[in-house]
Amino acid sequence: MPRPPVDLVPAGVPAETLTHNTLNGVTGGIWRTRRDGRPAVLKLLAPPGRPGPIHWAASEDPGHWNYWRREVEAYASGLAATAYAGLPGPEPLAVDDRPDGTVALWLAEATGRPGIACTPADLGDVAHHLGAGHARWLGGPSTWNWPAGSRTPEWLARDWLRDYTLSRPVPGPVPWDHPVAVAAWPHSLRAGLRELWERRHEVVAATDALPRTLCHHDCWPMNLVFTAAGPVLLDWSGVGPGPVGEDAANLVLDTFLDGLVDVALLDEVAQVVLDGYRAGLRGSVDAATVVRAVRLTGAAKYVWLAPLMLTRLGGPTGQTYDRRDEAEIMAGRRPVLELLVDWAAEALA
Repeated sequence: MPRPPVDLVPAGVPAETLTHNTLNGVTGGIWRTRRDGRPAVLKLLAPPGRPGPIHWAASEDPGHWNYWRREVEAYASGLAATAYAGLPGPEPLAVDDRPDGTVALWLAEATGRPGIACTPADLGDVAHHLGAGHARWLGGPSTWNWPAGSRTPEWLARDWLRDYTLSRPVPGPVPWDHPVAVAAWPHSLRAGLRELWERRHEVVAATDALPRTLCHHDCWPMNLVFTAAGPVLLDWSGVGPGPVGEDAANLVLDTFLDGLVDVALLDEVAQVVLDGYRAGLRGSVDAATVVRAVRLTGAAKYVWLAPLMLTRLGGPTGQTYDRRDEAEIMAGRRPVLELLVDWAAEALA
């Protein structure tokens, strides 16, 4: 990734490119740099029109799951700082609207342990804050108390889980019995994944009956920094209403999918995240509903993953963060996919 534009970061000022999803049409680049003499992160946001895959295209629709200005609005409104007590976004420093239509979002750098250096206890703590935050926003947009005289912002993601999940590009037919799949995944796992894929619309629809809250929609280690003052949650580009349990489910599954954290910790993390999340909710949602919600939303969020992996066998993996080869990805994701199938079976029983 080249340096940021010189009108934002002059030559001679350090600028380190940070790992991010380069396929996303909204993101023109992310750099660790300096602003006004202090460490800062610069995120360049682009309106629709950047080349790239259609399923990562930016949108002008404020309710679209990938609305290009949502993160700017989340910081400018103060929502990123206050949505979840104990789990804030980084301090916003400035927003620069540029002549070419892009927007430069400047954030104070959150310094501390990167999320991928997390322990299970760290993730349990994050889950506790998520639960407390979700308890505050229970009921959905029609019940939320915004400042006097203001309405629910139109820029919140309208139906992020459904829109994102069902937009993933899985061409048919899915090669469930591909030799690589047969070698890596037992028949029972492939059968469970196939049933989950075939029931995808039913699974997503089932999440509509869960209690609603305000979700971040991308809570995982790459979006966490463990600072001396507590965890900081990055990337508020997907914030909006969603089902209880979704952020907790994603925190469990996405911690391991890209090989960034040892998958041997999966069972422990799944338990401490569930325990922390339930404790944070403080009984505002009954325990059985919380357990089902985590399992059901996890199944809905990743219903497309295995089919997409299988359609890409023998070609590029399409991964941004995962640097493993095809065989390592197939083997490394097996425990996570087994948990996903178990969750789906239990939630839909």
